[in-house]
Amino acid sequence: MRGYRLAAALFATCLVLGWCGGGAGAGRDFYNILGVSRSASTNEIKKAYRRQAKELHPDKNKDDPDASRKFQELGAAYEALSEPDKRTLYDRCGEECLSKEGGMNSADPFASFFGDFGFHFGGENSREAARGADVSMTLPVSLEELYTGNFVEITRNKPVIKPTSGTRKCNCRQEMVTRNLGPGRFQMMQQTICDECPNVKMVNEEKVLEIEIETGAPDGQTIPVRGEGEPHVDGEPGDLIIKLLTAPHPIFTRRGDDLYTNVTISLQDALTGFEMEIPHLDSHKVTITRDKVTWPGARIRKKGEGMPNFENNNLHGILHITFDVEFPKQDFSKDDKEAIKKILKQASNNKVYNGLS
Repeated sequence: MRGYRLAAALFATCLVLGWCGGGAGAGRDFYNILGVSRSASTNEIKKAYRRQAKELHPDKNKDDPDASRKFQELGAAYEALSEPDKRTLYDRCGEECLSKEGGMNSADPFASFFGDFGFHFGGENSREAARGADVSMTLPVSLEELYTGNFVEITRNKPVIKPTSGTRKCNCRQEMVTRNLGPGRFQMMQQTICDECPNVKMVNEEKVLEIEIETGAPDGQTIPVRGEGEPHVDGEPGDLIIKLLTAPHPIFTRRGDDLYTNVTISLQDALTGFEMEIPHLDSHKVTITRDKVTWPGARIRKKGEGMPNFENNNLHGILHITFDVEFPKQDFSKDDKEAIKKILKQASNNKVYNGLS
């Protein structure tokens, strides 16, 4: 409610000062820049930004003179549409109104974006400074999350450097110094030189991190979260390295982009045919129709019903379905047996063979 009143107040100011004459069309079209519809959810906006930021980052497009501009536009679009108050104001009176109300951050927003989303691009000097150790953790994820994509929150409890009273020796280094031993005599020797810096202490703090599970991400994918590793008193903190671990699923097994499942049918359905539906990972139904005999171990393949491809989510793998046949457990009467034999019309042609070769 507070956010709605704030957005309404900003909109009223926008109208009074005449900033909103152009409507939402004034300035850049942030929805078009992100490639999402105007009804897109916050998660869809985050996914779109995450996907395009990897593709448009200047470090990966050094030959494109417009790479920095495109990347900055993408960041501005994300900043405006990812926060409900700013998005409401932008939808009503456009970028110009949003900028004049101070809704756009003039500082470089990308460092925080990369930290929040769990990825970064290292430059040439990214490892020159002293840094803390990286921390690794395993994050269990479901097949449903890998199929549709998701944002999950994890709590990170880590030591944080805080200032305290006093000073300390830091930036210690070995330097050659000249020592005067008397007239015409001197000695070169190595000496430890330290600077005096403000003292610090370690304090445990709890922070909630938002991690994106990308659509089609492979099992074992690592996601580095910048600056969330162990701190370093005289340098930068290390990274938190998150490794995705696919949890067992009751229906499907994943191999690459393909999914595998087993279906048990009755002997009656195996002989006469059947129609059934399999619930998929995003709750849509996969229809299976058989009008022929289905033997134990028979397999069918449903193209396009596997996992989405990680590089191109429009492509999907294959769903492999293997059938098991459940035989009746009761005994049949003599008349029933004769009736079955009459229907099947099969000769007793038993065969003994090596089934392992």
